[in-house]
Amino acid sequence: MSGHITGLDARMILDSRGNPTVEVDCYVDGVLAGRAAVPSGASTGRHEAVELRDGGQPWLGKGVDSAVNAVTEHIAQALVGMPVDDQRMLDETIVELDGTANKARLGANATLGASLACLHAGAAQHELPVWRYVGGVAGGLMPVPMMNILNGGAHAASNVDVQEFMVVPHGFDTFGEGLRAGVETYHALKGELRKDGLLGGIGDEGGFAPNLPSNEDGLRYLVRAIETAGYSTDQMGIALDVASTEFHKDGAYHIDGQALDSEALADLYSGWLDHYPILSIEDGFDEDDWHGWSHFTAREGHRVQIVGDDLFVTQSERLARGIEMQAANAMLVKVNQVGTVTETLESMDLASRNGFNNVVSHRSGETEDVTIADLCVGTRAGQIKTGAPARSDRTAKYNQLLRIASEVSDYASPFDL
Repeated sequence: MSGHITGLDARMILDSRGNPTVEVDCYVDGVLAGRAAVPSGASTGRHEAVELRDGGQPWLGKGVDSAVNAVTEHIAQALVGMPVDDQRMLDETIVELDGTANKARLGANATLGASLACLHAGAAQHELPVWRYVGGVAGGLMPVPMMNILNGGAHAASNVDVQEFMVVPHGFDTFGEGLRAGVETYHALKGELRKDGLLGGIGDEGGFAPNLPSNEDGLRYLVRAIETAGYSTDQMGIALDVASTEFHKDGAYHIDGQALDSEALADLYSGWLDHYPILSIEDGFDEDDWHGWSHFTAREGHRVQIVGDDLFVTQSERLARGIEMQAANAMLVKVNQVGTVTETLESMDLASRNGFNNVVSHRSGETEDVTIADLCVGTRAGQIKTGAPARSDRTAKYNQLLRIASEVSDYASPFDL
């Protein structure tokens, strides 16, 4: 017999950048049954669900008292008495209570915290791990990790425009072997950068953040690191999150000291594809440059995964437009871009039914919460972005995946284009 929600509590905690975020507890039959914390992005899309911040002097304007109060004073009242294992009904109640298109009333940090806490409580009610509760009889699939080992853009204080240079250990038989290869390549990159006097700071997601002569040098360093670690580019590929919206100004893309239109930027990417083992390019064009996206997908979608993040913001309406326009062939999945578990799963289902890959992702401002690891395995997404194998906010997800791997042997390898 399903338990019923008897209360929600919320508090402010700190994320990996030292900024406030929201943590929510879900009580079932008077007992704490689920807890979840909410991440926060740095390079956020204009079309994302709204994160509620207090403004003013405290916490440099980033306080979350208003979001905490939204949970305890509004969402809790709406959910108390409802069965904890009816995730869809819970989330639909939250969405209706907010009543806006972008969670502007309650804040996506409030709605997501409540939704995720209920998810954990529902899993606990059925004495299941979250990945199995999400996946049901379909079982799980261990994802290929996309490990951001060189940081630029809004995630680092460097001159590198491209936000994430990731290694993708796709040519291995198990998740553990792939993770080990990625870790060894991360340490090899450290050695290569030190050798050239470029070892300096660390970016938000744990990757190295050197100043480089050009963005292409980031690709060269990743290839060097892969080879130094003893792997071939058939085993270990490269993925990029260009985050081009961050350098799209006045109708042009400002990269490597040049101002390029979308055609010229596509030419740049095609040149990189010719010379480097690039498997995936995320946010290669501005979030509203639909023509640029569609043109590049028609041109290169047969040989590279083209991932929409700011373009789709995990929302079904924008994804449906992208499917119709053939603007990409994959969607990045960030639960806080849409604000509830159910809406996230609906977007993922729409993507997969239309032949798009799903790539589950963290945010640059993270916590020790590991829900996305379970979500990725349970939905059989096959790919996960959760940073470098460094900093506990990132390694928490990898460690959770290692735990799950003791029960799930099916590994999404080789990399599926």
